[in-house]
Amino acid sequence: MQTTAGRLARLGFADGARAERLLGELGPEAAGDLDLLDALVGTADPDLALTSLTRLVERDPGGPGDSGGLGYPSGSGDPSGPAAPGLLGALRADPGLRARLLGVLGVSAALGDHLVRHPEHVALLAGERAVRRPASRDLRAGLLRAVGADPGDPRPRAAGHGTETLSALRAAYRGRLLHLAARDVTGAASLAEVTSELSDLAGAALEAGLAVARAEHPGSEAVRLAVIGMGKCGARELNYISDVDVVFVAEPAEEGGDETEAVRHATRLAQGMMRACSATTPEGALWEVDAALRPEGKAGPLVRTLASHLAYYRRWAKTWEFQALLKARPVAGDTELGERYVEAANEMVWQAATREKFVEDVQAMRRRVEDHVRRDTGEAAERQLKLGPGGLRDIEFAVQLLQLVHGRLDPLLRRRATLPALAALSRGGYVGRDDARTLAEAYAFLRRVEHLLQLHRLRRTHVVPADPADLRRLGRALGMAGDPVEAFTARWRRHAMEARRLHEKLFYRPLLLAVARLPESETRLSATAAQARLEALGYTDPAGALRHISALTSGVSRRAAIQRTLLPVMLGWFADAPDPDAGLLGFRRVSDELGTTPWYLRLLRDETAVAERLARLLGTSRYATGLLLNAPEAVAMLGSDTELAPRPPEALLSEARVTAGRQTTAENAVAAVRGLRRRELFRTAVADLTGHLDVERVGQALSALNDATLQAALDAAIDKVEMERRAPLGTRFAVIAMGRLGGAEPSYGSDADVMFVHSPLEGVAEREATAGAHAVANELRRLLALPAPDPPLLIDPDLRPEGRQGPLVRTLASYAAYYRRWSSPWESQALLRARLSAGDASLGTAFLELADPLRYPADGIPDTAVREIRRLKARMEAERLPRGADPALHTKLGPGGLSDVEWVAQLLQLRHAGRLPSLRTTRTLEALRAAVAEDLLPSDDEAALAEAWRFASRVRNAIVLVRGRAADSIPVDVRERALISQALGYPPDGTEDFVEDYRRVTRRARRVMERAFYED
Repeated sequence: MQTTAGRLARLGFADGARAERLLGELGPEAAGDLDLLDALVGTADPDLALTSLTRLVERDPGGPGDSGGLGYPSGSGDPSGPAAPGLLGALRADPGLRARLLGVLGVSAALGDHLVRHPEHVALLAGERAVRRPASRDLRAGLLRAVGADPGDPRPRAAGHGTETLSALRAAYRGRLLHLAARDVTGAASLAEVTSELSDLAGAALEAGLAVARAEHPGSEAVRLAVIGMGKCGARELNYISDVDVVFVAEPAEEGGDETEAVRHATRLAQGMMRACSATTPEGALWEVDAALRPEGKAGPLVRTLASHLAYYRRWAKTWEFQALLKARPVAGDTELGERYVEAANEMVWQAATREKFVEDVQAMRRRVEDHVRRDTGEAAERQLKLGPGGLRDIEFAVQLLQLVHGRLDPLLRRRATLPALAALSRGGYVGRDDARTLAEAYAFLRRVEHLLQLHRLRRTHVVPADPADLRRLGRALGMAGDPVEAFTARWRRHAMEARRLHEKLFYRPLLLAVARLPESETRLSATAAQARLEALGYTDPAGALRHISALTSGVSRRAAIQRTLLPVMLGWFADAPDPDAGLLGFRRVSDELGTTPWYLRLLRDETAVAERLARLLGTSRYATGLLLNAPEAVAMLGSDTELAPRPPEALLSEARVTAGRQTTAENAVAAVRGLRRRELFRTAVADLTGHLDVERVGQALSALNDATLQAALDAAIDKVEMERRAPLGTRFAVIAMGRLGGAEPSYGSDADVMFVHSPLEGVAEREATAGAHAVANELRRLLALPAPDPPLLIDPDLRPEGRQGPLVRTLASYAAYYRRWSSPWESQALLRARLSAGDASLGTAFLELADPLRYPADGIPDTAVREIRRLKARMEAERLPRGADPALHTKLGPGGLSDVEWVAQLLQLRHAGRLPSLRTTRTLEALRAAVAEDLLPSDDEAALAEAWRFASRVRNAIVLVRGRAADSIPVDVRERALISQALGYPPDGTEDFVEDYRRVTRRARRVMERAFYED
C-alpha cells in the first residue's frame, strides 16, 4: 500500500516525507484540502511553494494555535475590510488568490521571504485588483506616498531621507513587484506588459528616490532635473532585476539662471537619487542606477545641461552612443526638459549611419560584445542567455543595427523596444516574415527564462543553471509536460541555435533577395536599401558588391542554389575581413574558375572552416587571391591545418624534378615547376596569415621552395644548352645563394640573389667550358623571367665580384684569384650569407671552403676593415633611402630596421667567427643567439634586435600579402596602412597602435645598434 509520502512524491514533490510533515503542520484541514494540494502540485516548485506557505502561515495569527486574523480578504481585495478566518481560509475561499499566491511562491524564494516580512501584502493578490494592470501614474503615486511625498506636487519632496524612509520605498516597490509577478506566472500578463510595467515601476522608484534626494538637499528648487531612461528601462523592456541605465539633464529653474550653480545642485540631487535606490537597508536594495552611458562615460560629469549634451553628441559621440540613444526616454524628474532632450537626440540618432566612422564603430561594437562574452563568461558562455551564442544580445544587436542602417529613410522603424522594432523591420521588408517570427519567438522565450531565473532570488543573473532541480523548476514554470528538464533544455537550445543562425544571416539574406531571381513571395530589399546595408557592413563599393552577388546567385542552377545558401554567412565573414570588397570580388572570380567543379561548392557548403578561412583570406590578401585564381584547386588545402605545414625540402625538390621531367621542352618544364611553386607559395601564405608559421619559418619555407625551383630550372637550362650545342656541357655548375636567399630569410617579394660558379671537367678547355656555363646562366635567367600568371623568381647576380661590371659566371679558380687579390670588406660581408642553392654539390662545397677564410678570418677583420664597413653603413643610409620616404617607417634601411640588425650580426661574425664556430651561420637571428651564448652581446640587446627584425620582416611580408606587390616602407595611404595592420592581427581601429608599436620597437633596436655597431 502506497504511503502518503510516496503519493506526494509521485504527484511532484521532490521530498515526499518532508511535504507530508509540512502539510501536517498546516493542520488537518490543509492536509485534506485537495484544491490546495492540486494548486501546490501545479506550481513550478511544489516543495518551495509549500515551504514558503508554511512560513507564511506561521506569521498568521488566524492560523493553527492562535485566534483572530490579519484581516486577509475573502474576495474583497480590501486590506481594511472585514476579518477573514486566516490565510488558509482565504485561500479556500478565493481560488484566484490561491493560484496567484502559490504560483509566486513556487518560482520565487525571494518574494516568499518578502511576504513573510510583510504578510499584509498577500492582500495585493486577492480580488479584482489583483488581475488589473495598474496605471503608471498609480505606480508613481504609490511609491511617492511610501516615502511620504505628495504625488500631486510637480516636484515632490519626501518626508525624510533616513533608513526608515528607504526601507519603506523598498517594501512598497516589492509589493508592486509581487503584484506583477503573480499576474506574470499565472498568464494574466503578457511579456510586453510585464517588461513595460517593470520599466514604469523603475521610473516610479526613480521619482521616489528623487523626492528623497530633494528632502536631503535644500535648494533643489533652483534646478530642473530630467532623468532619461536608457537601455531596457528607456525601451520599456526592463527585467525583474537589472541595472537601470540613466542620463541626467539639468537646466536652471528660471530662464537666464546660473547654469553652473544649477548643474551643481542637480549633481547633488542625482547622486542622492542614485543612493536612495542603490543603498542597502534592512529591506535590501532595489538595483544599481548606472549613469555610465552619459557623455564621456564614467570620466565625464554626472550631470550636463541640454546644450552641453548636444554639443558633445555633435562633435565627439561615437556610433555606439547613438545606438544607446535610440532607446532614450524621460522616466523621472522634469518631463518637459526630458522630452526636449529626446527630441533633439533623435535628430542625430537617425543620421548616425551617414557618419564617416560608422563602419569602424559598428565593427568596434561587435568586438566589444564578443570581448565582453570572453572576459565575463569564459567557459560559461554557452549557458549565457544574454551574451552567449544565440543569446539576447545577438538579437538586440542585429535589430538595432538594422534600425540604424534603414531608419534614416524609413521613420516606421524608429521604435525603442526590440520586438516592436523587429515587427516594423518585417513589415518594411528588411527582415523576412518567417525569420522575424522565429526571432521574436526566440527572444520572447529567452526573456521569459531570464525573468524566471531572476525571480527565484531577485538577483541579477543571465546564466542558465546546470542543476537539474533548477532546470526542473524552469521547465515546469513554462508549462512543459513530460520530463521538464529534458523539454526545457531542448527548447532552449533550439531557440538559441535559431537566434544565432538568424543573427548571422539577418543582414545578408535580404541582400540576395534584392538582386537574385527568387520567388516573388520572398521579401526583397530595394536596391537603395541593399546598398545602404552593404555600406554599413564595410563595403566601400556597395553597387559593385550587389553586382557580384547577382552574378553568383541568379538563376535556377544547382550552383546558384548552393551560392544562395553560402553567401548569407560568407558576406558576414567578408565584412569582418579587412577588405570586404576585395573578398567578395575574389570569391566571385574563384567561383567562376571552379564553380562547375563538383567538389568546390560542396566543400564550402559542408566544411564551414574552409568557407570561413577562404573568406578571411580573400578579404585580406591580394597576393594569396592572385595565387588562388591561378591555382584554384588549392582551395582544398584550407580544410586542414596539417595541409598548411611546409613540405620538406627533399619532397619539394623531388616533386619539382618529376614535374619538370614530364615535359618535352625547357619552357614547359619551368612553367610546370612554377605552377608547383605557385601552389606552395599559397600554402605558405595561408599558413602565415592564419598564424601557423612565424616569420622565421616563413623565410625557411620560401627559401626551400626557391631552391627547388632553381634546381629544376637549372636542370632544364642545362638540358636545353646541351641539346642546342649537341654536346655535353663540359663543366660542373653551381648556383650559390646570397643575401636573403642565402640566409633562408627571403620575403614573398624578394629576388633570388645568387652567384654562378663552374669548374671545367678534365680535358675540356676553359674557354669552351666558360661559354657553356654562360649559356646555362643566361638560359636559367630567361626561363625564370618568362611571362607567367604567378609571382616571378627573378635572378639577381649583382653580388658577384665587380658587380654588374664583372663576368656573370666565373670558374672556381677565378673566384679564388679575385678574392686573393682584390676582395674588399663588403665582399667578405656578403659572403657571410653564401650557401649552395642548386647545382653540383661538390663544387658548391668547394666554393664555400674557398669563401670561409674571407668571411671567417682566423684573427678577425682589421680595424681598417671595421671602419670601412661602418662608413659603408652610414653611406647606405644617406644615399639609398628613397627620396621622400619616412626613414622611421622604412623597414629595410630605416633606423632600427632590417639593415641595422643584420649589420650588427654580420660585424660580430666578421670579428669573431674565425675563432668561434658557433657564429658560422647564414641566418641573422641564429648569429645573434650565438653571440649571446659566446658573451659577445647582452641578452637584452639580442632581444631588442630580434624583436625589431621579426617585426620589420613581418611588415614587409604583410605589405606583399595585402597589396600583391613588394615595398619596403609602411604605406602613407591610410586605408592601405589599415589593411596591413589588420593582416598583422591588429583590430580595425588599431592602425595607430600598429605604427606606434613599430616605432617603439625600432627605436629600441636603433639604440642597441648604435652601441653594438659603432662603439669599440
